[in-house]
Amino acid sequence: MTAKSSCDELALFNGKPLFDLPRSTSSLVQPDFERFLEYSRTFYEAHQFTNNGPLVQLLERRLAEFHQTSHCVTFCSGFWALVLAIKCLALPGRREVVMPSLTYRRMADVAAWAGLVPRFCEVDPHTMALSADTVRPHLSEQTALILGVHPIMNCCDAVGLEALAEESGIPLLIDAVESVYETYAGRKVGSFARAECFSLHASKLLNGFEGGYITTSDAELASRLVRMRGFGFYTPDNVQELGMNAKLNEVHAAMALAGLDALDTQVMRNQERYLAYRQVLAGLPGVRLVEFDESERSGFKNILIELLDDWPLSRAQTLSLLNAEGILARAYYWPALHQKPTDYPTIGGALPVTERLAERFVLLPCGHFVDEQDIHAIVAMLGFLHAHATELRQRLAV
Repeated sequence: MTAKSSCDELALFNGKPLFDLPRSTSSLVQPDFERFLEYSRTFYEAHQFTNNGPLVQLLERRLAEFHQTSHCVTFCSGFWALVLAIKCLALPGRREVVMPSLTYRRMADVAAWAGLVPRFCEVDPHTMALSADTVRPHLSEQTALILGVHPIMNCCDAVGLEALAEESGIPLLIDAVESVYETYAGRKVGSFARAECFSLHASKLLNGFEGGYITTSDAELASRLVRMRGFGFYTPDNVQELGMNAKLNEVHAAMALAGLDALDTQVMRNQERYLAYRQVLAGLPGVRLVEFDESERSGFKNILIELLDDWPLSRAQTLSLLNAEGILARAYYWPALHQKPTDYPTIGGALPVTERLAERFVLLPCGHFVDEQDIHAIVAMLGFLHAHATELRQRLAV
C-alpha cells in the first residue's frame, strides 16, 4: 500500500490501485470454523437437514432470548421474511404500505411482492429515518400497514411509531436488518411493534451465509408465519393457507449460531474501527462522520460520512476516484425510492428532505477485512482528493 504523490498516480488515471484486494462496506465476518463444524455435526448425525431441524429450533430460541421477545421465526432470507410478515399483518381490504423513501433499494419491491402499493413518506433530517410525525400525514382509510425501518446508523422513532400504530389501529412492522445489536429507549431492538425483521446475509452483523428471521411477542402471528414458510401445511397432509418454501436450512443455522457465539467480540472490533475512523476523520475538512448514539447499545457495524457543502468534489466524482483505488465506498440509499422508475404502482410526490439527504452521504469500508492501517490509508486518500480537488475537477471534466 503506497500513498499517492500526484494525480497521475491515481488508479482512475491508470496508476496502481491503493488496495490490491478491495475493501468493502460489508461485514463479512467469518466465525470460528471449528465451532461451525461442531454445530453442523448435530444435524448431520440427526439426519435432518431442513424442515425445522434441531439447529433451527436452537437458533430461534437463542434469538428470541437475545432480542428479549417471546418468539423468533427463521426464514431463507430477510426479503421473504418481510413479504410474509406483511401478508400476515396488513389490514384486509386496504392497499397501501407507508414506508420511507430513504431506505434499502429493494424495500418497495417487498411491498409489491406482498400485493400492496408503497406510499413513500418523508424522514426526520436528524435521524434520517421515518418518525410518527412523518408518517401521520400519509395515513388514510387505504393504509394497510406502517413499515418502519431502522436506518444504517442508530434507530428510527420506534416508541413514537408504536404509539401512532395504537392510536390509528394500523399495524406496525419494523425492518431492523441493520440494528441487530441495538437498543432504543433502553429496549432491545426486536421487541418493538407487532414484529421486527432481521437478515442473516453474509454482509450483516450476524452471518448465516444467507437467511432472515422475524421476532414477535404475538403467538398467533408466529404460528402463522411458521405455516406460511413451509408451504402452508398445518399438518403433514393438510394445507391450511397459501404458503411458500421459505424455510432456513440447518447449514445456515449452524453458521448463524457460530456467529452468535462470537457476536460480542465482533462488536468490540467494530467499535475499535469506528473509533479509529472518528480519530483520523476529525481533522479532514468538508467531511462529517455520522456518530453512533453511545447512550444506547450499538453494534458499530457501519461507517457513514456526510460530504459537507465545502467538500470540493461531487459525490459521484469522489466515489469514482475511491472505487478505482479498491476503496469500495458507496452512496447511501441513492437514489431515493420515490425517484426510481418501477414496473408496479407507487405513491410518491416531492420529499425535499429525503431528496437533499440522498445526495450527501457515503458509506466507507468497514467490517472483518478492514484494519486500522486500512482506515488511515482510506482517510489519507480522502485528504489527497481534497488537496488536489482543483486539478481533479479539471481532469474529470475532460
